[in-house]
Amino acid sequence: MTNRCTTAQSTEVVRRWAPPAIATLAATAALTALTAAPPADAAPRQVRPEHTTEGAAPRGPGEPIMAIVSIKSQKVTIYDADGWVLRAPVSSGTKGRETPAGVFSVVEKDKDHRSSLYDDAWMPHMLRITWNGIALHGGPLPGYAASHGCVRMPFGFAEKLFDKVHIGTRVIISPSDAEPVEFSHPTLFVPKSAAIAAAPARAETLAREADETTKLAQQTKNAAALAVKEAAPLTAALRKLELAKTRADAALAVAEKALAAAKTDQAKARAEDQKQKAAAKVEELQTQLDAAKANAKSKLDAAAAAQDAAKAAETKKADAAKAASEAKLALEPVSVFISRATQKLYVRRNTHKRLPDGGEVFDATIEVPVTIRNPDKPIGTHVFTAVARTNGGLRWTAVTIDSGDVAKAALDRITLPQDVLDRIAPTALPQSSLIISDEPLHRETNYRTEFVIALNDQPQGGIITRQRSPDTRVGFWDGWGSNNTPGRGGQFYDPRQNNRNYYQRPQRWW
Repeated sequence: MTNRCTTAQSTEVVRRWAPPAIATLAATAALTALTAAPPADAAPRQVRPEHTTEGAAPRGPGEPIMAIVSIKSQKVTIYDADGWVLRAPVSSGTKGRETPAGVFSVVEKDKDHRSSLYDDAWMPHMLRITWNGIALHGGPLPGYAASHGCVRMPFGFAEKLFDKVHIGTRVIISPSDAEPVEFSHPTLFVPKSAAIAAAPARAETLAREADETTKLAQQTKNAAALAVKEAAPLTAALRKLELAKTRADAALAVAEKALAAAKTDQAKARAEDQKQKAAAKVEELQTQLDAAKANAKSKLDAAAAAQDAAKAAETKKADAAKAASEAKLALEPVSVFISRATQKLYVRRNTHKRLPDGGEVFDATIEVPVTIRNPDKPIGTHVFTAVARTNGGLRWTAVTIDSGDVAKAALDRITLPQDVLDRIAPTALPQSSLIISDEPLHRETNYRTEFVIALNDQPQGGIITRQRSPDTRVGFWDGWGSNNTPGRGGQFYDPRQNNRNYYQRPQRWW
């Protein structure tokens, strides 16, 4: 009641003021507003971006290929092979917990996710892009950046999008507005139709051969174990005779020394007798040893040959498994990342091997040096994506989110290793990609991600404030050639240690 009265009285006073007085008051207020300094601890006001309404393209949507989030405009746009198909406003990370700008991909989907960090907060239709908790999900949208680092989308939009995207779908988070543009360049992968057509049959044949070599290797291993088992008693007998012969030789040597040291005829006679007995024992044991070796030779040779055959079969099994893995991976889109920071090229392909608590394993067996002309000059961050097949190979788009060179100039500076091209280009499929950046791989890149690339010239509070995914190791090897060693210090792993794998439990964070 008091407030209402005060307001009414103030209004009445204003009504009685003359226009010149009102003008003077307004000018004074404006001058005060311009000159007054805000308190040192005053929180910055949220600037509302231009309003984006949720919408869909006036055509039938195809399979989503990428999502581009604009932090500046607070919007997300979904693209298929022919352009944008869905659009909606978002709310990204607030100051100090900013959503990191960069290049990501979906690594896990959870329809009814709950945060374990922020009071069991509901994060419906979650599309995780880092294992330490950055995700796209449904949530409240106040009209400006307000999350703890995730990208909130309208609840209905998130639900509609959830079933359309898959693990590996590209997510680009740009500081400003960005969109894919048609692009062509001779450096981009040019597949061969014959190789693509033959890939499924080749994968099936090599998988069958790998199964057969695995069975043969096990049979050979079993045969070698049996041969060794049968030869074991003979080996034990030979060792016993060899030990006895060694002791007899030692006794003969002692007798010979005693004979040489004897001074009297009686002592010499005793020493000579001992020597004769020792010599006879040595001769007897040598005869027994020679006979035992002759009798055991065939079985011992057979056991050694069986062991050699088992080793050769294991090598053949490993080679067959590697060939089958390569052939199966050729059926998947390939993603290549080139880092100016590390001067390396990295290749990722999804194996679709599911893990118990979410996510899929990505093959990461290719990591090689790459030549970049003028390596000290910024190159920018560019994402080239094969969106569809054409008569000449693939139709590509380019998205630039961090300028250095323009996209064409960036590709002009790259020389791709021919052996890598020979392995991945002939069977390159739509949704394959080539990413070039000044940045290294972020430390969140691991065997359950494609690539995580964060722009270091943009705020990263939303990812920096989160605990790094734990480097918990697991001894699992599935024949895919996956190197699951975690990256360290923003760099990648050592690809030579192909059996050092680790497993990370995803963090249930906002």
